[in-house]
Amino acid sequence: MKTEISLRDYLSTRRSIPAFQMMEPGPGKSEIEEMLKLASRVPDHGKLAPWRFIVFRGDERARISAELAKMALAAKPDLSAEMIAVENARLTRAPVVIAVVSTAAPHFKIPEWEQIMSAGAVCLNLLMAANALGYSSNWLTEWFAFDEKAYPLLGVKPGEKIAGFIHIGSPQVPPTERPRPELAEIVTWAGEEA
Repeated sequence: MKTEISLRDYLSTRRSIPAFQMMEPGPGKSEIEEMLKLASRVPDHGKLAPWRFIVFRGDERARISAELAKMALAAKPDLSAEMIAVENARLTRAPVVIAVVSTAAPHFKIPEWEQIMSAGAVCLNLLMAANALGYSSNWLTEWFAFDEKAYPLLGVKPGEKIAGFIHIGSPQVPPTERPRPELAEIVTWAGEEA
């Protein structure tokens, strides 16, 4: 039975679980569709929807991971056996991996930077949507998010960029806290003090 918590409580404890610490069950198609609907509810100046999703599930994850491993080995023939195993598991660490693809492009009114930030907001919303449905999630980018030679394999079109891969599954272990920045180190107050 799922426990309801307030948004404030959730945000004060939100934490990602590493993809390699996820296991089955993963979300089914209807749950994924619900997550994607929730993720799409982000600031989007001009209503351009400058992003799209690619959902990786089932055996296709292993096939693509094997091809990514071949690409990594071609680029670095001296890869260790441990790193080859990592490459072969890139998309199989979690039951579902969703690529958030930025389709940002020059526009007569909407700055491209705003479109890119909207894709980042989609990534965070997707993390939270997965958590809201009771799953663990992790936002990764990794080398193939930036290597356009991998884009055809992943289904990314020319001119598009990968904002992130959201790994979704069930946790093997509870999340642990990590150090967070002190507000005094990251906040500048402009104007009068309250």
